[in-house]
Amino acid sequence: MTYASNVLPSLGELLHLYDAVGWSAYTEDPARLLRSLNGSAHVVCARVDEELVGLARIVSDFGTLVYVQDVLVDPRLQRRGIGAELIRSVLEPFDDIRQTVLLTDDDPALAAFYTSLSFTEASAAAGSSLRAFFRI
Repeated sequence: MTYASNVLPSLGELLHLYDAVGWSAYTEDPARLLRSLNGSAHVVCARVDEELVGLARIVSDFGTLVYVQDVLVDPRLQRRGIGAELIRSVLEPFDDIRQTVLLTDDDPALAAFYTSLSFTEASAAAGSSLRAFFRI
């Protein structure tokens, strides 16, 4: 397993990985997907024998906010620590930024995964007056 920062995969590799995890909304417009990756603040890819098997990417203003946009691991290799290493690696350059934001599906396994990496659900933060809003 190798991890590489800011070495973007080919469009074909991206489409294959996003389709493998069921994120077909991203693959309907390949040019937009490629633009999104090119506009990311940081991208980390995981490979096994040159095959793209994971990707995480960050959107940031480089001063106050880091947003974890995508974390994908090929379903054949999930639950082997790849996602955790992708998160650690993609966030490392932003250790000095106070606010890290992540949105994910309402899935207990995903909640457990992100909680294990020190993320806290906004609604579960004791004494927090934080609210999360989004528009789709």
